[in-house]
Amino acid sequence: MTITNTDSVGEYEDGPVGTKADPGPVDKKRFLVKLTGVIAGGMFIDGYILGIVGTVIGAITLDLDMSLYWEGLIGASALIGIFVGGPLGGWLADKLGRKPLFAIDLAIFILGSVMQFFVDSAWQLFAVRLLMGIAIGADYSVGWPLLSEFAPRRLRGKLLAYCEVAWYVGFMFAFVSGFLMTTVWSLDWRIVLGSSTVPAVILFLARLGMPESPRWLMNKGRTEDATEIAHAYLEDPSDVVDIANEGTRKGTFGMLFSPAYRRATIFISVFWFCAVAPYFAIATFAASVLEGYGLGDGLVGAIGVNGLALVGVMVSVLLIERVGRRKLTIPQQWVCAVVLLIIGLWSSAPPAVVLICFLVFAFANAMSTALTGVYPGEIFPTEIRGLGTGFATAFSRVGAGLGTFLLPWSMHNLGAGITMLIAAGICVVGAAVSQVLAPETMGRNLSETSAPRVGQPART
Repeated sequence: MTITNTDSVGEYEDGPVGTKADPGPVDKKRFLVKLTGVIAGGMFIDGYILGIVGTVIGAITLDLDMSLYWEGLIGASALIGIFVGGPLGGWLADKLGRKPLFAIDLAIFILGSVMQFFVDSAWQLFAVRLLMGIAIGADYSVGWPLLSEFAPRRLRGKLLAYCEVAWYVGFMFAFVSGFLMTTVWSLDWRIVLGSSTVPAVILFLARLGMPESPRWLMNKGRTEDATEIAHAYLEDPSDVVDIANEGTRKGTFGMLFSPAYRRATIFISVFWFCAVAPYFAIATFAASVLEGYGLGDGLVGAIGVNGLALVGVMVSVLLIERVGRRKLTIPQQWVCAVVLLIIGLWSSAPPAVVLICFLVFAFANAMSTALTGVYPGEIFPTEIRGLGTGFATAFSRVGAGLGTFLLPWSMHNLGAGITMLIAAGICVVGAAVSQVLAPETMGRNLSETSAPRVGQPART
């Protein structure tokens, strides 16, 4: 099957999208903006639910008389759910299509979000947030592959990284709104947690009517449907041509660890694990961590840490299509290791120095973490793009979950210094693995970036 390099409106009859109607370049741009927005919205609510719990964890602990064990478990519950939902959602997205999962996962999230208003025990709250995490994990495995399969190559990295901006906006917004709801309005913690229902419902309605991925359709042998959608929605004519390179090979879990793709799987999984493990631990409990270092108003410091992280990921969005992926992935991880090492070794450091180190860590960590949303959609082929993204998501959430769960225990039993040294060691591992395995995918077609051993000829 050959797809000609054409984008002429005159070659299509008037009619609804999907019946060979071309909405034209303006509509294509609007579609790309909307698609990016609704995928970024999923990242926003993920950041929101993970951040909002940090603002009320103290109130929850007192109200439900929770132990340190349950405190850590509640903080990690959504992350555990993402561990389950990532691979499951990715497998279903590769098997059934991106489009149906795109709405179903959010419907499940809304159900769990509403249930937060009615919980009255620690185990109930854990179960509800576990369900929400499963839905979020599935959304990762659908959203990023879908966006990578529609985005033009000149903007693909920027748009995928932009979704990480939305995550940090959600995380930051959670701290600000949580501060207002708890301090200014004195709302019950159930209302604070349940506030995630509002953006989720808006996002669900906005996602209705999204098209199926043309690359997924081509991979399933539905050539005519893929061609129609590609001409109707893809902005770059070279991307329309490139979908002809999609094969019809069936994806399997074993492909992730085949000689062709195991380097990609190892790289993105370890890199993502090491990027989020220390950040989630520190950011989720930032207020209490900073107070432990002598900063009286820990919540204000926590907002500053997360705010600077937002700036860091925005810098990566601006630079990614100019300097490439590797330069935004590797050096920043070494910086994170150094500043955490300083905090861990300098036990008598003034509070101002500690705060500056945490701010530098947040900024540098966010710059590299922006790439965790870019690489999965680029380095895995269509037949395992959802599954590969889901597996990497799950592996990363092992790190995030362990960090969030163990940080209260480690701070209490091992002390702040040892805890920060452990975090620094994790950053070193991530930096070293990225130094060896991180590919450069800037400016390449998706069939090239996802070829076996990135940089070699595209698969046939």
